[in-house]
Amino acid sequence: MRATEIHRRVFKSGSKTYFNSSLFFPKDVRDDVFILYGFVRVADNFVDSVPQQIDEFHHFVNSYRQAAEGHESGDVIIDSFVELARRKDFLPEWIEGFLHSMSLDLTKSIHRTIESTLEYIYGSAEVIGLFMSRIMGLSTEADFAAGRLGRSMQMINFIRDISEDNSLGRVYLPLDETELTDLREETVTKNAEEFKRFLTAQLERYRSWQAEAEQGYRFIPRRYLVPIRTAADMYNWTAAQIEADPFVVYRKKVKPSRGRIVRQIARNFIQPSHEVAL
Repeated sequence: MRATEIHRRVFKSGSKTYFNSSLFFPKDVRDDVFILYGFVRVADNFVDSVPQQIDEFHHFVNSYRQAAEGHESGDVIIDSFVELARRKDFLPEWIEGFLHSMSLDLTKSIHRTIESTLEYIYGSAEVIGLFMSRIMGLSTEADFAAGRLGRSMQMINFIRDISEDNSLGRVYLPLDETELTDLREETVTKNAEEFKRFLTAQLERYRSWQAEAEQGYRFIPRRYLVPIRTAADMYNWTAAQIEADPFVVYRKKVKPSRGRIVRQIARNFIQPSHEVAL
């Protein structure tokens, strides 16, 4: 099934780095990626809107489940995803894991332990890596690394989006690992060194997961590796910007420009596939 302009628009509105990197997949893979991200972005938008669109989210979930049982919903975002899931053998528990994490945003605002953070990350990011692995037709040997790539990127999202999440009353980083009572700017400003220590610890966690993810690059054909590696490179860049100035997360949303993404893609095209760009 081909992606539509609706898929493209939904995906582009939600993720500059992923969208621009994905443009360099072969067209058949790119269409499938657009269908995947159309589905996950719509679900995410329901729970992230202000106010939250709770009824709309539950209707979306119910429509998906009915479509998965063979009853077309009439919604191109849902029906195309169901077709993709069948064609690429997505495990039903991965999809339910994603929907579970989205539903947590309706009921749980503060994640105090790393176990709670990882529960959310599994459905919101690790399964996305698994979906992508299936779309690219990779061996199941790549599953661990695919999950770790999703996990590591989501950790950077949590760090980058601290201020935005504060406005939604959410904390995804494990608060029990810091003396800080919350991550509001006025709170962390009073204990700047503790905030820097806490963020540094989370960035170290990110890098350990990213290193595990990079071990899986050997499973990815070169024609797919360039956009995957480029997205990872941009997350490494984001991590470096925040590590150099942790309080930047309260001034702006740290994101690479489209020009930076395109330049990195060009470098990755000419770089030997066995090397890892940093």
